[in-house]
This record gives sequence, C-alpha cells and structure tokens, in this order.
Amino acid sequence: MSEPAHRPRRPVPLAPHVVARLAGAQDESARWEAAHRTARAVLARGRQHSADEDEIARLVRLVETEGLDDVAALWAGCEAETLPGALWRLYLLREWIRREPRRLAGWFAIGSVRGGADEAVAGVADPPGPQEVADVADAVLTGAVTADLDVALDRAAAFCAVVATGSLADPDPGADPAERSGQLRRTSGELSRAARRARAGELG
Repeated sequence: MSEPAHRPRRPVPLAPHVVARLAGAQDESARWEAAHRTARAVLARGRQHSADEDEIARLVRLVETEGLDDVAALWAGCEAETLPGALWRLYLLREWIRREPRRLAGWFAIGSVRGGADEAVAGVADPPGPQEVADVADAVLTGAVTADLDVALDRAAAFCAVVATGSLADPDPGADPAERSGQLRRTSGELSRAARRARAGELG
C-alpha cells in the first residue's frame, strides 16, 4: 500500500527505527513489554475524554496509516488471549474485510442462512453486502478502542464463525475449504476466549 501524501498525526508512536529495533531484539521480555505498552496506549487514546471522531477514526485505521508489517512487528507474535494479541486479530480481520469485502460478504450471507446466535451477535445488517461487512468491521474496532472490548471481541468471534460456515461453499481451487473453515473457527474460538478474559479483567 502506498503512503498518503500527508499522513495524519499518529495515534501511537510506531517510528520505523523503533519497530526495526524491536524486530531485531533478542530480549523477549522487551518485545512483550513493547507490545503490551503500545496496545494499552491505543486503548488509552481511544478512551480519553478528549478523543474526538477524527481521533477514533485514526485508531480504527491504524493498519492503513502505519502499515500492516509495522503493526505486525509489534503485535503479531502475541498470544490471542493477551491484549496486543486480541487487538492484532481485530485489526487483521478489518484489513481482510477491507481488501476482500465482496468475498466475505458472500461467505457471511451463505453462513447466515443457518441463523442462530452467531449471526445476531455479529450484527451485520441484512442483507449482508460488501458495505455492510465493512461497516461492521469499523464498528467492532470502534467499540474495542473506545469502550467495550469484550463486546467487540464477541462480535468478531461471531462474524468469523458465520464466515467459517459460508466459506465451505466457496469453490476456490487455490484453497482447501475445510482447512480454511477450520482456521476461521480457531480464530473465532481465540476471540471468544479473549472476550471472556476481557470481561473478567484478565486480558493482560
């Protein structure tokens, strides 16, 4: 992705030299601390009283403004049931939806035929078109960074569960539908467990 001509003010400090130093660091405790510190900074910025709509939008678009690789260098190696690991999965899900909205909308539409709690919890408007799944991705991250992290994680988990069912019907010859569906269900389970830890105040 190309860099915009005028980048907005960064919501959290992710300078390239800092990311490079962390990526090459041998001290795993330093990596862990940096990951958790930046994750807490994102939530703190979103929840402060002075945060306005533009500030929240910048936090939601963190991967777009900072770059997927830079954010991954900080958070991707963290376990799902930690704050940076859970946030990473939410941002990665939004990025996937942003890049393939039609495919994911189609999978969601197929998966939602079964109905049930997952479809309701995900909260995608009916009918679930590309814009509707993009909107729910933004809404999930907005909720995560401003107030209800556990609710956002539950919604993301439900979305992944519905999409996992729908993806089985995709005849894409370049992927094994059963394996892909299994991966989505594992992600759904990770997000659900992270949501429970967040509600218990244990998502460290």
